[in-house]
Amino acid sequence: MNIHEYQAKEILRSFGAPVPRGKPAFSVEEAVHAAKELGGPVWVVKAQIHAGGRGKGGGVKVVKSLEDVEKEARRMLGMTLVTHQTGPAGRVVKRLYIEDGSAIERELYLSALVDRSTSRVAFIASTEGGMDIEEVARKTPDKIATFQVEPAAGYSAYVGNQIATALKLKGEQIKQCGALVKSLYEAFVAKDMSLLEINPLVVTKTGQVICLDAKMNFDDNALYRHKDIAELRDYGEEDPTEVEASRYDLNYIKLDGTIGCMVNGAGLAMATMDIIKLFGEEPANFLDVGGGASKEKVTAAFKIILSDPNVKGILVNIFGGIMKCDIIAEGIVAAAKEVHLDKPLVVRLEGTNVEKGKEILARSGLPIVSGSDLADGAQKIVKAVKAA
Repeated sequence: MNIHEYQAKEILRSFGAPVPRGKPAFSVEEAVHAAKELGGPVWVVKAQIHAGGRGKGGGVKVVKSLEDVEKEARRMLGMTLVTHQTGPAGRVVKRLYIEDGSAIERELYLSALVDRSTSRVAFIASTEGGMDIEEVARKTPDKIATFQVEPAAGYSAYVGNQIATALKLKGEQIKQCGALVKSLYEAFVAKDMSLLEINPLVVTKTGQVICLDAKMNFDDNALYRHKDIAELRDYGEEDPTEVEASRYDLNYIKLDGTIGCMVNGAGLAMATMDIIKLFGEEPANFLDVGGGASKEKVTAAFKIILSDPNVKGILVNIFGGIMKCDIIAEGIVAAAKEVHLDKPLVVRLEGTNVEKGKEILARSGLPIVSGSDLADGAQKIVKAVKAA
């Protein structure tokens, strides 16, 4: 789950990390009022969407008068902000963040994430702040340094010192960096984050090290113990079908292809998408119904797939273990009848109660094509879609 910059900064502030003063605003009037309370004389008006690159798209502006705060707030609210992370459709700006201006001397990069290869929290630091870290990694990889935190020992001060050295900080700034990194680590672990990115981390002209921007991602599986974080979720920033899928505990991600996929198990879902591409078509979604789906859950999954107008056919690929093939079959039949399915449907079932499942499909009276294995099923749905 993602949250907005102003929400992330409030969390950082609660852990003692240095962030500029700022206030969220949901209207032009609130933006002007926030600027008056902050006092100026320089403010930054920031569009709040779940995407990077806002500055390049016109979503971050430095202003020096209340009149310009009002002007920029009026321009930004309701605008469709297009960045390299939003795609061409962009995101509609519904929230702003009014922040004190900062006199910047240097821009740096610092992030924390879960390094799956080592099962540790890793910090990534670079002197090239304000840029996409992927671009830095491609052009100047020598300017990126990674530091691991040993989970058994926990955070130690030397990690902060190493990061300060990598960022070429000096004197009092080294001490500030150590305290900052410690607070970031504590926040990361306490709130079950999967990513915490400060870009840029800046050194001001007065020598202060502060977090000028903040991005946080949280582990969805841990939200049950962080109700305060879950309440920060902005459904307006998410795809409506993905929000609907989350209501049924379905793992769904919309893609740009034409073949809808319903699979149980993330690995099998990835393999299913790969084989669709192998035979010349593109998957329209990633959808994992999980290992314990009910008939109702399967029906909901089917409806979500069909809600995508780009879907021209559906491939169901189920390996029944905990998930029984007959339950899947009942859900498929119920959903197909309810939505009056008029698109090609290929079903490949294998595993627990597979014969019962196939019998249910055969008796349904629906034009369902059976796939003997994954390759056969993928070839049949690709052929059917291309012939449609």
